Amino acid sequence: MEMDKISVQDEIQELNLTYLLLVQRMLNEDRATAMFRFKINGAMADLLQSLSAKQLAQLARSNQVLFGLHFSNAGQLARATSNQHEQSLSQVHAALLLASSPRLNSVAAA
Repeated sequence: MEMDKISVQDEIQELNLTYLLLVQRMLNEDRATAMFRFKINGAMADLLQSLSAKQLAQLARSNQVLFGLHFSNAGQLARATSNQHEQSLSQVHAALLLASSPRLNSVAAA
């Protein structure tokens, strides 16, 4: 049981670091698109871009997942994953659902 807790905590920390590095990379490459995709505001984008590798690693060491799904309910997720028509439309459908969601990422609200 204890080994499982350690493994899950390690995976959460790895996921957090991967997520933070992706956010920072995308902000550096195309800030407007990254802000839209991660649903963050300018102040949060500035802060995330300014973090050093050491600060990113420190933040990632949390035992809490630092991001959440942007679907506001299970129905949206079900519609995005069960498109009976064209599989290629699934990505478009998911993007439209996410774009219409007014909820900001919990990181952006901090």
